[in-house]
Amino acid sequence: MTTRETQLTSAQEALKTGRFAEGLALARALLESAPEDGEALYLAAVAARYCKTFTEAEVYLDRLHAAMPEYGRAWQEAGHLALAQGHKAAALAAFQRATRFNPALEASWREQARLLAASGRAGEANMATFQQQRLARLPRELVAVTNHLAEGRLLRAEENCRHYLRAHPARDANHVEGMRLLARIGIEFGVLEEAEFLLDSALAFRPDDVQIRLDYIDVLRRRQNFAKARAEAEALYLRDPDSPVFQSRLAIESMQSGDYERGLALFDQVLEKLPGDPANLTSKGHALKTTGASAEAIASYRAAIAAKPDHGDAWYALANLKTYRFPDDEVERMQMQAARGDLAFMDRVHIAFALGKAHEDRGEYAASFAAYDQGNRLKRAQTRYSADAMSAELARQKEACTAELFAQHEGAGHHAPDPIFILGLPRAGSTLLEQILASHSQIDGTLELPNILALAHRLRGRRVGENRYPQVLHDLTAEQLAGFGEDFIANTRIHRAGAPFFIDKMPNNFRHIGLIHLILPNAKIIDARRDPMDCCFSGFKQLFAEGQEFTYGLTEVGRYYADYVTLMDHWDAALPGKVLRVQHEDVLDDLEGETRRMLDFLGLPFEPACLDFHKTQRAVRTASSEQVRQPINRKGQGAWKPFEPWLDELKAALAV
Repeated sequence: MTTRETQLTSAQEALKTGRFAEGLALARALLESAPEDGEALYLAAVAARYCKTFTEAEVYLDRLHAAMPEYGRAWQEAGHLALAQGHKAAALAAFQRATRFNPALEASWREQARLLAASGRAGEANMATFQQQRLARLPRELVAVTNHLAEGRLLRAEENCRHYLRAHPARDANHVEGMRLLARIGIEFGVLEEAEFLLDSALAFRPDDVQIRLDYIDVLRRRQNFAKARAEAEALYLRDPDSPVFQSRLAIESMQSGDYERGLALFDQVLEKLPGDPANLTSKGHALKTTGASAEAIASYRAAIAAKPDHGDAWYALANLKTYRFPDDEVERMQMQAARGDLAFMDRVHIAFALGKAHEDRGEYAASFAAYDQGNRLKRAQTRYSADAMSAELARQKEACTAELFAQHEGAGHHAPDPIFILGLPRAGSTLLEQILASHSQIDGTLELPNILALAHRLRGRRVGENRYPQVLHDLTAEQLAGFGEDFIANTRIHRAGAPFFIDKMPNNFRHIGLIHLILPNAKIIDARRDPMDCCFSGFKQLFAEGQEFTYGLTEVGRYYADYVTLMDHWDAALPGKVLRVQHEDVLDDLEGETRRMLDFLGLPFEPACLDFHKTQRAVRTASSEQVRQPINRKGQGAWKPFEPWLDELKAALAV
């Protein structure tokens, strides 16, 4: 045990046995050598409260909130401190924030129930009491799992949860909750197939459990099984059509399945009951943006901000329109929020990226880069992305997916000609190519489909730490390859509108071209490529909804681009003629020529509608949705040049 761990243990023991002054002294000593130590700050705040040195406790909590703004226990302690000083309203707000960040804090639910009941808010008090009693009934092992999950300790959460499930058979009253928690952990890890199986099984034991059903809908949506997710949401809605929770969930699932009229109507019903709810106002804005109703989307985002000025999701949604320009007062309001020490982590990230866009539009490039850099540093620390690990992963594709492998499996796979894969890096112009091709009468545009990535994950193996992919491709039979291809066609049919061909524009599929060729040998593949500095810096400026962790650092995104080019060179050598490369700058120079070139590659006749792509009425669900609704332009070309003084890391990684 280290000296720090020994001191922490001593301080904790002192607090447990009521020796608060001693505990405070030990915590102070720890903070002298490590001023930002979160555990020491928490212990110091607790000890100072018990010693009734309230101002000192507030100082420790302010520092803890600044370092860990979403640490639920810190907000619970803030609630206890406010109560000790007689500040009931502040205490209630702190306890509510505590359970938002960590729903396993029983004391926070109990105090909320008491404070809400005292202020005449009986309905909310009953809900808090229900949550407190639910936690009280759970075994301590599962409460610990919930704590670990809320505080980001996923490996410990998984280990503890699996141990509990092994030790307690299915007849145990809490086994189903353990299954639900393991599914939530799986969702965080991205193991969606296992999470869906666990939740499906849990529902067989407890079909009326609303929380399990909500989690089940969540995983179905993440797996892009939108029809089933909507059916589940519809079933919940029919239980209680007046429930804002069920209305909101059905609205989201209706949007995902393309029923925008129903979804927007449901959002309006929710907002009649909860007129200032920022989450629903923002979700409605996203839906309006997807359908091209930009002015209405902006109004909805602004209403969300008016209701909750620190709602970073809405601020960034405005920036992410790409065409929106922030007026002076909005920039000042964002800066005020960014200066807050207690701003929640993702609100801070969202506002940093939004400020980056606002300053860039004004030509304030130093301030813009500083904001983008802050947002990226926060996300990079959260994701813990390793460029070395990614380089090694891509190198394994070159080692395993050789010309000999493809010769070995020649003639295998499912021979459907339907899929068109547009791949490469995000922000490389793939949405533009999709919009051009989806304007053709014989091609459906769909989504960034997860099916290939999910199959690659399955092929890794099920044991923890195991990774048999891509080497396992040498061991697959012709029947297995054909089955995988047939499954892909069947499972993606839900996204199609009836055209003979359809597009999957998941950019990361470039890592798996070998797998695609083996299971779908007649699929067409287009590599959307863009100038490396433009592509990488555009990715650095973009806050992605999920994935694309390589973009949150200049060195990281530059190395990823270089690795991508190297792997694409390998595919060209191992599968000559399989991939059509389309350079974004060539499309800008000669739209008709490059459009005809793509259609010739696909074996389709030219249609003039492809040149009028910006007039095509379809939902576009990427960050470029507003840009591809405009005629072709060069607004993004050379956008990195004003930032050149700060881009040495990127240049070095790209060797330019």
